[in-house]
Formats: sequence, structure tokens, C-alpha cells
Amino acid sequence: MRTKRKSGFTLVEILIVVVILGILAAIVIPQFSEASDNAKAAALDSTLQTVRSQISLYRFKESGDPDCTSAATMATDMVPAYLQSIPDNPYTGTGTVLQGAGAALEDAASDWWYNTTDHTFWTNDVVANR
Repeated sequence: MRTKRKSGFTLVEILIVVVILGILAAIVIPQFSEASDNAKAAALDSTLQTVRSQISLYRFKESGDPDCTSAATMATDMVPAYLQSIPDNPYTGTGTVLQGAGAALEDAASDWWYNTTDHTFWTNDVVANR
């Protein structure tokens, strides 16, 4: 007498596969988010380096500081001769600029700051001051 054999997976086999996939996902997903943070940090470092070098070039050629009181006035001084456009901060996605002297800038809400005292261009994002 022949017995019929059912084809398919048992509940235990399916549960084992789901558990394995869950473990693999738990390992891989944090690595993707870390790669995204590293990419933003590298983009921010590159942007800061580019803008700082172009401000130095402006100061050398024009014998003075660019007007960085806002993104619009910085654009008239720096674009298109020194920068293609005012860069966006990778962490915020916007490119607002403030200019001033000393530590008062740190309390103001902006993406970029230009300190006229020590001629530095910077941001408050964590990785920017490496």
C-alpha cells in the first residue's frame, strides 16, 4: 500500500528561517545607518574645506572679508567667482549663513557661521570641528 506524502514546509522550518532572517537583519541594518552618518560627515568636512579655502582666496584677492551677513549677501560676494553656490549643510539640508564676531554666534540658529574676528567658517554639527 502506498502512502501519500505531502510536500511543503513544516511550521518549525518556517519559524527557523524567520528567526535566521531576523538575526541577519539585526546585524546588517545598523551598519547601513552608520555608513549614512559617515557619508554626511565626509560631505560636511569636504564642504567646510572647500568654503574655507575659497574664503581665504577671496581675502587674498579682494584684501578683505566677504560679506557673510546672510546667504544672499555671501552669494553676491562669493558666487560665481569663488563658489558655484552657497553649500547646503548635509545634516540640515539648508544653507543659512550668519556673520559676526566671537562666541555670540554659537547661540544663533544657523547652518554656517563666519567669524570676522578670527576669519573662520564653521558649523556646530558634531563632526565639523575635528
